[in-house]
Amino acid sequence: MRYPNCLGAFHDVEDDWTQQDFDNTEYYVPYGRECAICPSCKMPIVVLLRYDRNVRYSIMGELTTYPPLVSKPDSISSVSEEVPYNLREDFLEARNVLLISPKASATLSRRILQTDLADQGYGNRDLAKQIDAVLTESDPTKILPNYLRPVIDAVRNFGNLSPHPVTDTTTLQIIDVEPEEAEFCLKIVEDLFDHYYIRPSVNAKKIAEFDSKLQQAGKPPVKS
Repeated sequence: MRYPNCLGAFHDVEDDWTQQDFDNTEYYVPYGRECAICPSCKMPIVVLLRYDRNVRYSIMGELTTYPPLVSKPDSISSVSEEVPYNLREDFLEARNVLLISPKASATLSRRILQTDLADQGYGNRDLAKQIDAVLTESDPTKILPNYLRPVIDAVRNFGNLSPHPVTDTTTLQIIDVEPEEAEFCLKIVEDLFDHYYIRPSVNAKKIAEFDSKLQQAGKPPVKS
């Protein structure tokens, strides 16, 4: 892993961390923390843990609370560069605030989805209608694969989205969601990043490499 400030890399092993849970003998608190020291700059790292409320000490999410997250290009290196910068930036923020505010995280995820779908040609300014357009797409080159269709359809039910459309003027409107819904929204965003940006780029590079070999062999390129 990398230390958030110095970006020095170190091997993450369990023995490097000390853990403290916040519960006591009277009641269970579904939060804890882990601490470690960066071997590069010798500064501490503090991570807040969120446990499953129904399964004791089953970790549902993590958030680095110290050092504070810094805003610089290196901070979004964990998201593929094939994804547009503005979407990567919003995704990182949505992921980082998940434990602090699932509502804020889900709001950012919905904005990412709206921007992402607009970039794909679904320009309606209402997210629910954008999703309708995606699911009724007739162009065979743009139809979503079966594994993505039910999950993006589910977004309309999160936070009572259907009676509260996310339009161009209400994109950042805060709507109640469950923490699990906010996490699921992030997963959907990641899946769409992979479908719309990462896989096409990887495939294009593979075809270019293969065409180069074919050219060297005096053969015609791959037919698209």
